[in-house]
Amino acid sequence: VQAMDGHEGHRQRETVSIILPMFFFMLTVFTTVITGAFLDGVNPLKHPGGLLRGIPFSASLLFILGTHEMGHYFASRRHGTPSSLPFFIPGPPIPPMIGTFGAVIESKSRINTRNALVDIGAAGPLAGFIAAVIITAWGLRLSHVGPKPSGEALNLGAPLIFELLSYLILGKIPGGSELFLHPVGFAGWTGLYITFINLMPIGQSDGGHVCYATLGRIHRAVSMAAASLLVLFGIFIWPGWLVWGVLTAAFAGISHPPVVDAHTPLSVRREAMSVLALAIFVLTFTPTPFYIG
Repeated sequence: VQAMDGHEGHRQRETVSIILPMFFFMLTVFTTVITGAFLDGVNPLKHPGGLLRGIPFSASLLFILGTHEMGHYFASRRHGTPSSLPFFIPGPPIPPMIGTFGAVIESKSRINTRNALVDIGAAGPLAGFIAAVIITAWGLRLSHVGPKPSGEALNLGAPLIFELLSYLILGKIPGGSELFLHPVGFAGWTGLYITFINLMPIGQSDGGHVCYATLGRIHRAVSMAAASLLVLFGIFIWPGWLVWGVLTAAFAGISHPPVVDAHTPLSVRREAMSVLALAIFVLTFTPTPFYIG
């Protein structure tokens, strides 16, 4: 009887570990569809049929977030590190909010080697970056350039990779004109922004994992310097960086726990992955993500 009870308990835990992520995923689908409808100029609270207009944004954003988290998930499985399925976190569905606070997975054991830490830490941002580039390119094709409207409006800062894609797809935007971004393009821009946030070398963030695996003890100094830079950016450039500095330090911390085997050196491939992660970090950075102009 005890064996059967233990087996039943295991099955129940497995069921919960699948059903709960699915429930939060479906809830996040709902909130992001509402957001997408608003972004496409429809108030779905007054016109429920307009919800269909929100599907492209929702599908694009969740594709990016899901690709990012599944990159972590499969890298964890490949290295024998147990982890949960991705948990999508629903958020307020009315712009300027985007209907979600992102997604996370939970590692259930310590990571064995520095090589594994690079793989697991970098897999999410690298996969998510590729997905975000694809979605951004598609969204730019759906966007249009028109006369710049009079008056002030909320604008998006453009990271280097966004500017490059915009130039390749739409050409140089003439003076007096402005890019009017399709909701799919906004989902792509959001994916690039999230990639940068995740790659910040602070604590146990994705970038923090890569930083610790690459630099070892220097990680803490880099982590503190990065958090301090966020504070300075928040004071002198864009106040939102202060919020990110507090949130990142609160959830990712400043320090990083050691791996089980700290002596095995990084392979050449993992060193290359670290450099690639740094390059993506630079390509997705924008000093002022949002501004009025």
